[in-house]
Amino acid sequence: MVVRGVKKLWTLWVFMLMGAVACSDSDPSTEEPIDDFDRSEILVNWADNIIIPNYQDYVESLTDLKAAITTFGQTSSADLLADVREAWLEAYLDWQRVSMFEIGKAESVSLRNFTNIYPADIQKIDENINTGSYNLELPSTNDEQGFPALDYLLYGKADTDEGTVAILSTPAHKEYLQQLVERLHNLASEVLNHWTSGYRDTFVANNGSSATSSLNKLANDFMFYYEKSLRAGKVGIPAGVFSTSRLPEKVEARFSGKSKLLFLESLDAVQDFFNGTGSSNTGKSFAHYLDYLNTIKEGEDLSALINSQLNLARQKAEMLNSDFAAQIDDNNVSMLETYDELQKVVVLLKVDMFQALSIQVDFVDADGD
Repeated sequence: MVVRGVKKLWTLWVFMLMGAVACSDSDPSTEEPIDDFDRSEILVNWADNIIIPNYQDYVESLTDLKAAITTFGQTSSADLLADVREAWLEAYLDWQRVSMFEIGKAESVSLRNFTNIYPADIQKIDENINTGSYNLELPSTNDEQGFPALDYLLYGKADTDEGTVAILSTPAHKEYLQQLVERLHNLASEVLNHWTSGYRDTFVANNGSSATSSLNKLANDFMFYYEKSLRAGKVGIPAGVFSTSRLPEKVEARFSGKSKLLFLESLDAVQDFFNGTGSSNTGKSFAHYLDYLNTIKEGEDLSALINSQLNLARQKAEMLNSDFAAQIDDNNVSMLETYDELQKVVVLLKVDMFQALSIQVDFVDADGD
């Protein structure tokens, strides 16, 4: 009887200990903090301080490009060609500031595809000009228009400025130039008007955490742009990362040689967006959200690690030739090293940041990254 009583007491003590451990495990003081971050603060900053002002700058620069092309069409000269080229580059740089925002009207009109698909199909462009028969609204024509088509016409038609002026002075070329810039301006204006005519409020109001919320959707757009357009499109593809040979002809702005300048502007735009830096100030964004959640990786703040890695990628890129095609031909190793630094950011954003913010990737990764 004594032994049986001792067994009962021992069993009771074990259950009490297990209960104490269970209570300890569920103690709120040991749980991770609840994510009650106000996502609407991020959405307001994105819309009012970054997206809309950048679209306004972009549309304004396209307006200047339209005016320059119109003037050139009236009185063609080398000086006026220089004005057109300057306006084209300014607009192209401003494009790098809005290209990542493929949401809302920009998504429905396929803004990025109609604006910056490269390399341009120069044979089709010449055919369009010679025949005067084309429809730039067709999806199949996205590599016959936009900034790459202008790059070809302004820099790739002749070896000298005088030769370029002579070619572009023909009525057919003047008409195609005008059609290209009108198309760019109309598309950009349509997207901006959508933002300022009600979509901004809809975007901010959709401040939940579901897969269709504004933050989650734009986070995926941002990630897709960084991974596919910036990392792969501007560096990896022409450097031959995804093929058996180098493809320098696939660099952005191949005829003008402005690829590095455009890349650095794009990288700056990505980092500014991550940090919430806009036209007038710095507001809430991914970096602040991660800091709020006290997201640590390897003993360091994740936001600091991401910024540090972006800076390392920029330092590598700044050492490259201003023309990425020339860099690939002369020393492709440096291009590949730049790609490697960009790839490290993909892991920090797509794995660590998305996991911390409970965001699911909504696009298919087809290149094994």
